[in-house]
Amino acid sequence: MDMQQTFRTQSPQIAATSETAEMALIMRLSGEAFGLPVPMVNEIIDPIQITRVPNASAFAPGLINVRGAVVPLLDLRHRLRMAPAAPGATARIVVVETTIKDTPTRLAFLADAVEEVIDVELGKLEPVPKLGAPWPDTYVLGVLRHTKGLVVLLNASTLFQPEPSPTANA
Repeated sequence: MDMQQTFRTQSPQIAATSETAEMALIMRLSGEAFGLPVPMVNEIIDPIQITRVPNASAFAPGLINVRGAVVPLLDLRHRLRMAPAAPGATARIVVVETTIKDTPTRLAFLADAVEEVIDVELGKLEPVPKLGAPWPDTYVLGVLRHTKGLVVLLNASTLFQPEPSPTANA
């Protein structure tokens, strides 16, 4: 499956007005711009209290209460092999809806900032150079040029999947 097909698969609700354009939410993590398909974004909220879960994985260390629903809070920095960082004044929690093991699931993650929604011309996506990119290939669809610099388009179909259980192979 190519980058265009993967992005469309992740955002099936997008109107079929354009074969080559999709919409992406641009957010920041450690100064880098990342994009996710807009249709999967449920809401963006100010940071709230996080309940840490004992013995939880580093990828899903806590839970939050979003309008009465308990939602796992993921650490995308951990998944993308980035250094931990304390939330700043512009930090926001992005709540997304995705499918995990054929079940619609609501998840959240903390972003340093949420900037804008842009149109993504899928034909202009470029592969991430193998040298110098710290993010695992499986979580990235490609890179696109934007007026404010480069945007790394994330692969939501792999990014939000749980880590394999260490006992799964036992």
